Amino acid sequence: MPERHRSIIDVHVILERGTEILLLERQGTGYCDGMLHLPSGHLDEGEPVTEGAAREAREEVGVRIEPGDLRLATVVHHRQRPDLARLGMFFATDRWDGEPYNAEPHKCGTLLWCDPALLPSNTIDYPAAGIKAYLAGTSITIHDW
Repeated sequence: MPERHRSIIDVHVILERGTEILLLERQGTGYCDGMLHLPSGHLDEGEPVTEGAAREAREEVGVRIEPGDLRLATVVHHRQRPDLARLGMFFATDRWDGEPYNAEPHKCGTLLWCDPALLPSNTIDYPAAGIKAYLAGTSITIHDW
């Protein structure tokens, strides 16, 4: 019998401020440095997805989000390479406490508020696919399969 497929689960947070969303410039990580991504990260073992998303936003941009204030915007089933798949849970919110700042300067360069319909050209494809689906109201997207 074939082994069951397992994916890494990523949580992404779309912080909405009026007509803009927040992106972070990756730096010093070895993965897509100089490119833009949403506040995001891996779900920890035993952690509910909304709590993981709130934790990542707190760790990366210093804001506190109540997990109940997050709404599921879309899911992206992303294939990073032939032997590695990821399931990206994209949550959106316009409610948080605190002003976003670079809380991980060893992993992040600048923070950028931008129009999600006009993403900068250096936005990583994976989160860009999630943002595009969020804008379109698409519940799930298959990316790079």
